[in-house]
Amino acid sequence: MRTFHSLFPLLLSCIITPVMGQSAFFDCKRSEKDYVEEYSMQLTLASKTQKAKVYLDDRDLDQSDAYGTQVVKSVTLAKPNIYIVIEASFPAEEIMGAKYPAGTVLTHMTLDPATGKLKKVEKIQGGILGASLGDGTHVSEESCFPAKAPAKPR
Repeated sequence: MRTFHSLFPLLLSCIITPVMGQSAFFDCKRSEKDYVEEYSMQLTLASKTQKAKVYLDDRDLDQSDAYGTQVVKSVTLAKPNIYIVIEASFPAEEIMGAKYPAGTVLTHMTLDPATGKLKKVEKIQGGILGASLGDGTHVSEESCFPAKAPAKPR
């Protein structure tokens, strides 16, 4: 007879596995020194008619305006993990008299829903982020656990 513990991974994969075009929802927390930020994340796999999407607190991460462009390149389910790739680019800018060159950020995230571990690897080159955080690879971890779907999912 199977116990709950042996069925838990199977149950968890049923809860968080989005079918193409459907979404998975997570409650996440980021902590850095004395700063704590909680947010909701919605992941949608690509379908035949829609590209993969990521929403943080209902904000679509695919954005483009005069301040730059951010594109969700992929959301891939490779059990037990979910992989997310996001690219961002920023034009040269001047802020309070300081000039910054154009910059890019390539973000690779690995989310293990069973442990809640979200590992983020960001490759920063130039721009205000390169000037303030330094060019190169920056690694951080957050926690994200499966959440119930909101009343009005996207």
